[in-house]
Amino acid sequence: MRSYLAFPPMVLALALASFVVAGIEVTAAQSKEIQEAMSSTSDVRPLDLTAAQRRAIYQEVRKDKSKVAPSRFATNVGAQVPPMIELYPLPDDILADNPVTKFYQFTRVDDEVVLVDPTRMLVVAVIGPNPTE
Repeated sequence: MRSYLAFPPMVLALALASFVVAGIEVTAAQSKEIQEAMSSTSDVRPLDLTAAQRRAIYQEVRKDKSKVAPSRFATNVGAQVPPMIELYPLPDDILADNPVTKFYQFTRVDDEVVLVDPTRMLVVAVIGPNPTE
């Protein structure tokens, strides 16, 4: 019987082994990139607001009943905001009194005002009906 393989079986086995090792290395590199991306989003610092600032934001935002998220999502600080959630600019009165808030937008979930970093789509503050420091 004549062999149609141009390479000896040992060469084929070594070539296959090198492809497997290369695939594992690529998978490991991709996994590392994903972990780095996830850890960079989880290092969100909460927005530092006083109790008075939180109260003012809550009271002003609650006036417009139409600006409510259509569905629930995780509202803890650092949580990713789903892309289908519409974000709204904070009212001018709030921006005038709290210049640091100009970088953020909000939505409402249930009875909470959720402040979001719109460039990273991450929750930076959650203000409930009884805002405290």
